[in-house]
Amino acid sequence: MNLAIRDVKYRFGRFLLTAFGLGLLLATVMAMGGIYRGMVEDALSIVRAPGADLWVVQKDTNGPFAETSRIPDDLYRVVRAVPGVREASPIAFQSVQLDYGSRSVRVQMIGYRPGNLGAPPAVAAGRPLAASRYEMVLDRKAGIPIGARLPMGRVTFTVVGLTEGIVSSSGDSTAYVSLQDAQELQFLKANEAVRNERARLQAGLGANPALASLSAASLAPILQNTNLANAILVRLEPWAEPNAVAKRMERWNHYRAMTTAEQEDVLAKNVIERARQQILLFRIILLSVSTVIIALIIYTMTMEKTRDIATLKIIGAPNVKIGSLILQEALALGLLGYGFGAVLINLVYEYFPRRVAILAFDQYVLFGIVVAICVLASIVGIRRALSIDPTTAMGGGA
Repeated sequence: MNLAIRDVKYRFGRFLLTAFGLGLLLATVMAMGGIYRGMVEDALSIVRAPGADLWVVQKDTNGPFAETSRIPDDLYRVVRAVPGVREASPIAFQSVQLDYGSRSVRVQMIGYRPGNLGAPPAVAAGRPLAASRYEMVLDRKAGIPIGARLPMGRVTFTVVGLTEGIVSSSGDSTAYVSLQDAQELQFLKANEAVRNERARLQAGLGANPALASLSAASLAPILQNTNLANAILVRLEPWAEPNAVAKRMERWNHYRAMTTAEQEDVLAKNVIERARQQILLFRIILLSVSTVIIALIIYTMTMEKTRDIATLKIIGAPNVKIGSLILQEALALGLLGYGFGAVLINLVYEYFPRRVAILAFDQYVLFGIVVAICVLASIVGIRRALSIDPTTAMGGGA
């Protein structure tokens, strides 16, 4: 006769409801772990999508995802001449807001040279960029259909294709456009700003007689320099060693070459590190709350069985038998709650606004933690059960 099974059957409704409540807590713990894993996958997807081996960026910066990086877009010609380099192409990144109907959608715009590095790895619907201007391939999560026309700044884009699964580190959808369009949006100043800058420069140059004769045409290249990019993507020959090629490039005075692994490290450890720490703290808090809840429930159930346990002692039941009764109930409660939580999170995680990556390894680790929590929480009930006086069964003292 298993005493734990008989006791659970006797209080089955309340036991099941308690396990469901615990399952909600554990589902939240699983969701937080999945959100963090999803943040990492989102951050790395935009780095891995171009398939580059090296990223050439502005010197003393960590690349376009961590801070501002601006370099000449024609630098790719020099990079391509480095031994071991197979392909090199400029790329530009910018966070923008698209207005579609009554909705505003935040996207990470990626500008690349069509037919070169930086293109989306796959187009789920529609087609890739074919024209050199005014076309856009957008991530499906943005909810904007193929054929939509999206005005931005001085240009209007037509959505010609949809990608899937490539988002920025903040979860924004990606929008692929030609490099020239991206440069115009990011670096081309508005007419009013150009007039203000021209007036300021002419006022400053007017004090120097040798420069006072500079015309507006002479100032134009200074005021409207759009031949910039945020990075140069580099793909190496199969025999080339990335770190060796990167060191060779870094001998230049004003540029830094980072491997894809270094870019991933910057994103995973710097850009989303605070979010990781915050999610970890919440998981610890929720697991601590789960431990307390299980301990209180087991203690309450033990108190309700005071006379039953006292009777067991009178008839000679060993302490090990009584302790196993409490431990088995605690494990049953925790494991049932874990089952409820696992089923619940697997039913709803696809509906979260950001990617939630539920990994089997994380589930196994959490399962082990839940078992440890149940064993720890049962100690309170076991101590109480072993301290019960057998005379309580005959109406004696507590």
